[in-house]
Amino acid sequence: MKHLKNKSEPRDPSKDGEMNFLEHLEEFRWVLVKSLIALIIGVSVVGSFLPSAADFLSWPLREATSRLGTEIGNLVTIRPLGVFSVFLQVCFFGGFGLALPFMLYFFAGFVSPGLTLREKRMLVPGCIVSLFLFLLGCAFSYGFILPLSLLVSMKFNLMLGYEIVWSASDYYGLVVWMTLLIGACFQFPLILMILVYAGVLTVDQLRKARQIVVVIILIVSAVITPADPISMLILAIPLYILYELSLLAGGAVRRRKEIQAEVESRKGSDTENAEASAEDDTL
Repeated sequence: MKHLKNKSEPRDPSKDGEMNFLEHLEEFRWVLVKSLIALIIGVSVVGSFLPSAADFLSWPLREATSRLGTEIGNLVTIRPLGVFSVFLQVCFFGGFGLALPFMLYFFAGFVSPGLTLREKRMLVPGCIVSLFLFLLGCAFSYGFILPLSLLVSMKFNLMLGYEIVWSASDYYGLVVWMTLLIGACFQFPLILMILVYAGVLTVDQLRKARQIVVVIILIVSAVITPADPISMLILAIPLYILYELSLLAGGAVRRRKEIQAEVESRKGSDTENAEASAEDDTL
């Protein structure tokens, strides 16, 4: 694997020395501690508004019920401590959403000393893009995948004559984890971009692996979504579109790096020619 740093680029002048492994480990530990504190604060904030948060997360169920045109019973708890599972899942999801920008900020502060000036200028936009893609995936799951999956499940239950009685902990677990996983899946174009920029992968390699990527996308979509082909395809299609967009962006990154390398090569040649000319004049 190629080293992520370009040694020919200037370092940040504010950097006052190299850190050893233990110092890096200690700094990373504090990043984790601060991220955990941010998560706890976010969970506490959501917990203080738990009824409103739970009502917000129940929208996919209400939307699926309205499309079905048939009233179903309310969510139930079937275990003595089932309500605490609902509490933890709702608070964790909301708290993670509130803490995510701060987590990205802490992580950016940790990696920034080891980056070149050019990479530092890309760090903030990269964090913003990462947050945007995650929220886009969560919104896609919340607004489209979940209502459709629940609707398909309801129709199959009614077709087989089953009474629909769903556990609150199972429902909120489905909403929370499916939304988080789909939000995480929407990060993969950015990951591909980073690998292309670092030289680990090339755009040509990604293009040649298109069929393999399609199979992987279908498998991941089938694992994340409930067992119905409609939801799987609805998730797989935007993931494939994001993959194609990452190829276009990767091509742009490659062309930009080639132009920068050519400019630096010309500067080096001009410098060598100037030094040679100065030596000739001296002689």
